[in-house]
Amino acid sequence: MTQPDTSAPIQANAPTGDRFGVKPAAGYAGDVTPEQAAQWLKSGDAVLVDVRSDAEREWVGYVPGAVGLAWKQWPGMAFNPVFDEGLRTAVPSGKKAVLLCRSGVRSIAAAKRATELGIEAYNILEGFEGDADEQGHRGHKGGWRLRGLPWKQN
Repeated sequence: MTQPDTSAPIQANAPTGDRFGVKPAAGYAGDVTPEQAAQWLKSGDAVLVDVRSDAEREWVGYVPGAVGLAWKQWPGMAFNPVFDEGLRTAVPSGKKAVLLCRSGVRSIAAAKRATELGIEAYNILEGFEGDADEQGHRGHKGGWRLRGLPWKQN
């Protein structure tokens, strides 16, 4: 396992974990804040894999440079039968995979699968849109987009 980037500052809101801002997790390398994932992506240490459905990325927004590889596809949210092959192709040996979904749930399952495939994989906490607020709306409580990290919308 490669060592975390010691030059990256710890975010004030980083989850408890090691001094590099990685929160330990069962079955995969750990959970990281959106900011930590963005730093790894920018430095070239990681590949961001967006595991949301094609429709989510198209309509809600996407991270430039991320690899779009659905964990489950609409309709029916069926498992993507080419996920393993796509992940192996997307993440070169020696790079971390940081996995992003809507709220940080599907990406946990995808991180566990990536780990089974021998890839150093991290879940991005809060996902792209964050948790639902009191009215059931996303985009107001955390997430990649709310934190002002790079994203685009078609």
